[in-house]
Amino acid sequence: MNFLENLINDIDAFLDDFFGLSIPNIQVTDIVEIIIIAFFIYTILNWFKTTQKWMLFRGLLVIVALFVLAALFQMNTILWLGERLLDIALIMIVVVFQPELRKALEDLGRKNLFSFLSSLGLGRNAGRRFEDRTMNDMVKASFEMGAVKTGALIVVENEMRLDEYVRTGITLDSVLSRQLLINIFEKNTPLHDGAVIVRGDRVLSATCYLPLSDNLSLSKELGTRHRAAVGISEVCDALVIVVSEETGEVSIAQGGDIIRNIGEERLTEELRRIQNPAETDDASGSAKGRREDDETANVPQD
Repeated sequence: MNFLENLINDIDAFLDDFFGLSIPNIQVTDIVEIIIIAFFIYTILNWFKTTQKWMLFRGLLVIVALFVLAALFQMNTILWLGERLLDIALIMIVVVFQPELRKALEDLGRKNLFSFLSSLGLGRNAGRRFEDRTMNDMVKASFEMGAVKTGALIVVENEMRLDEYVRTGITLDSVLSRQLLINIFEKNTPLHDGAVIVRGDRVLSATCYLPLSDNLSLSKELGTRHRAAVGISEVCDALVIVVSEETGEVSIAQGGDIIRNIGEERLTEELRRIQNPAETDDASGSAKGRREDDETANVPQD
């Protein structure tokens, strides 16, 4: 305690001697309080980021930033509107985020602190999201199913958690393997209809229901499976692998875009990109550019 107080006094003296500045009288409890508040804010932001409402939350931050600018430049009309809409906006936020807030509070009541923090994503591994073996098995299974025209829909979870869609299917929580994926999507088997959701090295659930895309620019030749792949990619950051039952071609969907009829090398490249979240922004930008260049629209698929 004495060491920390002496350090603060030394910093205060340095600022006063060289810059004519002084810092407030800070106690050890103040520092602890700042750390707790910073951790709380980080936890809330990280929780928002791992939900499907992250894009909406970013939109709210933009609106807040606009009101801050309006306050700085004394835009009185905008500030007057902001004051009138504040109460309504708070109610809207509670309504929009009600499912996530309820789940977080339920988890807090059921689990201990460390389990709760883990569920928020704070304990997630900052390294690889899945092993090379898992990636290779997904690639092999996709093209083996394509060779015999077995339809498949595989959602590979990225940063956002897909618990809402996991609950719509049949829970498996099994180690992912090539044989498991092929058996799940085998025609006329109980689990072949719907999507499989993959988190890390495990298949969480099968026969999951996904939202269909309303994008009118999609090719009319795309069937329900491909529209579901685009639909889920519009509301989260997952990479979705689609195998056409009609043509056997493998496609991927991400960010609301679909790239059709890709090869094993390209699928491996896209999986490796989300496998390693620590990649540089330049690499991510290059990958996005390649996706835009590769978008095609007139290949018949189911």
